[in-house]
Amino acid sequence: MSDSARDILIVNESRRRFLEGMGGLALAIYAGAARADKKPIAAASFEPNAFVRIASDNTVTVVSKHLEMGQGTYTGLATLLAEELDADWDQVRVEGAPADVARYKNTLLGLQATGGSTAMANSYEQMRGAGAVARAMLVAAAAQEWKVPADSIKVDRGWLYAKGHKASFGQLAAKAARQPVPHNVALKDPRDFKLIGKPELHRKDHADKTDGTAMFTQDYKLPDMLVAVVAHPQRFGAVPKTVNADKARAVPNVVAVVQFSGDNRARFSGIAVLARNTWAARSGRDVLEVDWDESRAFRLGSAEILAQYKDMAGKVGLVARKEGDTEAAFAARHARLIEAEYELPYLAHAPMEPMNCLVQLREGSCEIWNGEQFQTGDQIAIAAMLKIPANKVAIHQLYAGGSFGRRANPTSDYLLEAVSIAQAAWDKGVRAPIKLMWTREEDTRGGYYRPAFYHKAKLALDGDGKLVAWQHHVVAQSIIKGTPYESLAIKNGIDGLSVEGLADMAYEVPNLRVELSTPDNIHVPVLSWRSVGHSSNAFVAEGLVDEAAAAARRDPCQYRRDMLSRAPRLRGVLELAAAKAGWGQPLKPGAAGEKRGRGIAVHEAFSTYVAQVAEVTVRSDGSFKVDRVVCAVDCGLAINPDVIVAQMQGGIGFGLAAALHGAITLKDGMVEQSNFHEYIPLRINEMPMVDVHIVPSVEKPTGVGETAVPVIAPAVVNALYNATGKRIRRLPIANQLSA
Repeated sequence: MSDSARDILIVNESRRRFLEGMGGLALAIYAGAARADKKPIAAASFEPNAFVRIASDNTVTVVSKHLEMGQGTYTGLATLLAEELDADWDQVRVEGAPADVARYKNTLLGLQATGGSTAMANSYEQMRGAGAVARAMLVAAAAQEWKVPADSIKVDRGWLYAKGHKASFGQLAAKAARQPVPHNVALKDPRDFKLIGKPELHRKDHADKTDGTAMFTQDYKLPDMLVAVVAHPQRFGAVPKTVNADKARAVPNVVAVVQFSGDNRARFSGIAVLARNTWAARSGRDVLEVDWDESRAFRLGSAEILAQYKDMAGKVGLVARKEGDTEAAFAARHARLIEAEYELPYLAHAPMEPMNCLVQLREGSCEIWNGEQFQTGDQIAIAAMLKIPANKVAIHQLYAGGSFGRRANPTSDYLLEAVSIAQAAWDKGVRAPIKLMWTREEDTRGGYYRPAFYHKAKLALDGDGKLVAWQHHVVAQSIIKGTPYESLAIKNGIDGLSVEGLADMAYEVPNLRVELSTPDNIHVPVLSWRSVGHSSNAFVAEGLVDEAAAAARRDPCQYRRDMLSRAPRLRGVLELAAAKAGWGQPLKPGAAGEKRGRGIAVHEAFSTYVAQVAEVTVRSDGSFKVDRVVCAVDCGLAINPDVIVAQMQGGIGFGLAAALHGAITLKDGMVEQSNFHEYIPLRINEMPMVDVHIVPSVEKPTGVGETAVPVIAPAVVNALYNATGKRIRRLPIANQLSA
């Protein structure tokens, strides 16, 4: 979710309302909840609110309303609560919250969901308040038991102390449960933090992910469970015409073959083979004989789509931002003009764990186990499909093996597919739990991609090289149009996610016009991809600023700095990254025939500010290596510095993979890529050295899960220009330097 979408959905709740929202008791432990340890849980005896339980064995269980998909959410939320509780870090456990929007709403998005790098931002005071409430009730219980003033009691690392008295949280838990829940609690002064901001805290999901006991949907099993593997159409919009399943039914351990249908555009139709194991289900799927009705199928290829986008960019679009008079600036006598076109392809999310979902249907109810990112939307969609109340759809949150936006789909595609299959099986008398499992090929070809983008821009510089006019036309599919959230996220026909990072750019350009055209006849399913519109728009914006600096014969770092006088935090990370990278100092020469270059880029996304300096070596054959990236990040108060560093490193690797290799292409309506040999991830030898520098801050924390991604591609192409003089305006970079 972007800044512009958050402007629409934001819930302006005060601290008082945060605390009010913590008054309900936590639900009972759900079977299969993703806990960040493998120890059995003692009976809970103290549940002061929905976010924490303290058991008699001294275990503190933090309930995470946000999905842990590798980004460190469990650790961050536990840190916030444990800080105010004064718990010992080793006694803290974490489990995923069930779907319950009343208790676990994302206060920035207005529903229960994980996205837009909002987990820490919306939970900062809420989770601290939950811990402070629990602490106050433990202190009250100790004061009553020991007959001493509450203010004489000290709390430290899971123990309470007073003169002549000592007790653990577990020993006082039952008595604390009988104390009244306080409505107002004081939170710590940041100067007194013992856990927040400390780099030595180990992650709460490390141990079980290391020893293999972590519970992902792929791992979870129920008695008598069947596995479903699906035959999907090769073209979006096709539906089964005839099906011969005789060979599939003959495969040992195949139990049933069912047909299901839904939104054709989402490829939500097909034939599922149900079997007692994955191999049998896949083997049965592979021998299905299906004749597809493609009369309504989408048939354009990437070249035809791009041609349409170029045509649209040549016409007037909807105006997303207008400052001054660009046409007058372009017509000025001494104006120097830059005209450029940038192209970016569709991208797959490609998480390590492909799409999957476990469904148990019963009369009048449904139970789901999933790496659940979008609880509220999925719960409502499933309930509507089954025609049951939403509270009859129970969703258990397991770990997710990555997502990058794929599991937060407003159309709830793969969950509805799993439920449709279970419903079709139910109608055939098969009442077993059903686990839908996509193969890697299905995950790559199965629809929902980062939209392809085409940008057409025109810039004007005055006689001193100052950037005085910028006209920019974006053409891209909307990821919100046609979803239940269209009315919330689209204003005056403009999807703010398509132009974020451009329409709200911080550079001071006196004449600025940003336009958007949204095609309505391209039926390739699209979805948020890590950093959403910023993933494309930062590449283009930072490339254009670099082009302007080169035309003005100015240092690209100083050129940016001069246009950021009203954006001190953005300018701050720019200066920090440049200083740490030794900007202005010559690079160490490469070997004979090699050229070396350095490039810089800076961007704000999700209220977090990131700058990166990339160093590259270009060989004589045009191949190149990104040697080093220096990254500066200002994300407000650093809750878990090690997690922030890891997210910057991971985001750089993720974004670099897309910049170097990433592309989903279509031919005659069919996706050409199938697996990692064609949709290529970053190889370990391609990963640069990464130095991360966190700006010290007392501002409220903002997100880091996505914010490194948009900056790496422009930093790299700007470095390649510095090394070779060749400007790259099309991604992926692939072999453009040797072409």
